[in-house]
Amino acid sequence: MKKKTIKELNRISKSEFKKSKKNPIVVVLDNVRSSNNVGSIFRTCDAFRIKSLYLCGITPSPLNKEIYKTALGSTESVEWKKFSTTLEAILCLKNNGYYIISIEQTHNSIFLNNFDKKNHKKIAIILGNEVYGIEQEVINNSDLCLEIPQYGIKHSLNVSVCAGIILYNFVIPINRD
Repeated sequence: MKKKTIKELNRISKSEFKKSKKNPIVVVLDNVRSSNNVGSIFRTCDAFRIKSLYLCGITPSPLNKEIYKTALGSTESVEWKKFSTTLEAILCLKNNGYYIISIEQTHNSIFLNNFDKKNHKKIAIILGNEVYGIEQEVINNSDLCLEIPQYGIKHSLNVSVCAGIILYNFVIPINRD
């Protein structure tokens, strides 16, 4: 089987991407420490045409050259903002009508496959620190906690893998006129 060329893939330009319709989802990174994870999440946000990526707390910004290794230019296509705290970002999103969903295993979390996303127009997805997860204060200010069903012995996923699974499940078909 022959690999497709760039032209055959119908890729749009950076300027076309900036003007294109985005999925009304904001991804919020709560103190994600790894530049590789942040870069990978940038690429995932680009792939699914996510509205914006919020980098909070210790999460590195694209000013960190390590992000470029995994972002492969998506830091220039995906809109992003830096916040000193995740709570600051959440309050901003709530004031703009976003439904806040933390991706975390909690006593009241529901499985991703049991969540009806049709009732929510604007969604913010919170992803947490690689070791400690999402801060409790952030969970307390979320509208809902979702978890990805897992059947192995570890019951945890890398944050960039989690981002891919969650965004794939939330993406809204885009009219590609």
